[in-house]
Amino acid sequence: MRVPDAPLDMTEFSERVEQVSISGIREVFEAAGDDAINLGLGQPDFPTPSHARDAACEAINEGVADAYTSNKGTLSLREAIAHRYDVDWGIDVDPEHVIATAGGSEALHIALEAHVDPGETVLFPDPGFVSYDALTRIAGGTPTPLALRDDLTLDPATVEEAITEDTAAFVVNSPANPTGAVQSEADMREFARIADEHDVLCISDEVYEHIVFDGEHHSPLKYAETDNVVAISACSKTYSMTGWRLGWVTGSNRRIERMLRVHQYGQACASAPSQYAAEAALNGPREPVDEMVSAFEERRDLVLDELTDMGLEVPTPEGAFYAMPKVPDGWVDEVIDRGVVVVPGDAFGERGAGYARISYATGMEELEDALDVMREATRAI
Repeated sequence: MRVPDAPLDMTEFSERVEQVSISGIREVFEAAGDDAINLGLGQPDFPTPSHARDAACEAINEGVADAYTSNKGTLSLREAIAHRYDVDWGIDVDPEHVIATAGGSEALHIALEAHVDPGETVLFPDPGFVSYDALTRIAGGTPTPLALRDDLTLDPATVEEAITEDTAAFVVNSPANPTGAVQSEADMREFARIADEHDVLCISDEVYEHIVFDGEHHSPLKYAETDNVVAISACSKTYSMTGWRLGWVTGSNRRIERMLRVHQYGQACASAPSQYAAEAALNGPREPVDEMVSAFEERRDLVLDELTDMGLEVPTPEGAFYAMPKVPDGWVDEVIDRGVVVVPGDAFGERGAGYARISYATGMEELEDALDVMREATRAI
């Protein structure tokens, strides 16, 4: 018996879900040919470090990855995460105040679900990561996108001016997707002050924390005097582990306890093999990370030089692996039609119109070929 696509007595869907559509990035991928050069992907083109893979295999072969772990994740993984905060950023994190999640996206999801009531607003950068808007809506909140500075960083003053009595949280993302912008230490101190003084949660998305070329990464978690900051990160970008789906969130005990309620019923625990791989990545040698970041910086410099030579204005990305040039009308379509996938800026918010996101997480040869195509497209329009 065939089930009809649209039964006469249709079941209604939640208003929250009906407000969310499939990401515009996916639409771009589907429009491109099979042999296109893809500069739209938000994942490194490097292999996961071998010691992380080996640790997962060993855990599987020894049978220790067969069962659920603690809802928060294994203690040894959470200790490894806490150790990295101490060594890398001088931040004291209690392993009990960490939840291992199914990627950074789940960490963001449970942070919003635990802190946002229906109708409350969430402030975030525009252009910004596509999940900020969608997950705010799914949590029943009201998205409030904020304009960026000319260098594509978020001005703390803009955040402070937008806060109302209905504001539940604001999101800071540094290094940022899609812009590659890195917030200064002064900015991060201000974000922490704003969270403290206005009693509003700051959600700091730090998934690209180790991919910084100019300056240093700073977290508002270090500067807050209250518990009004939670930090999110993951192994996805730093260790080229996007498919392993292993991230985390850290915050105060009371905030972790509330987020754990959402995580416990929706996820139970992060994948056990992935937890063992992540622990090995976090505790292992740093050479794979350093080599990857060095390669990204070399590619960044090439992209900047070439785009600038084409006459395009490009705010200098100081981290992540994206460039976001201002482009003329029709440029994105012209580039895609010629076989190179780039993402229109308005896929990341209304204020992204007139920009394009270019990922340089691909080999130098392909990147050079893609830049030649962009030059041809620029001349054509």
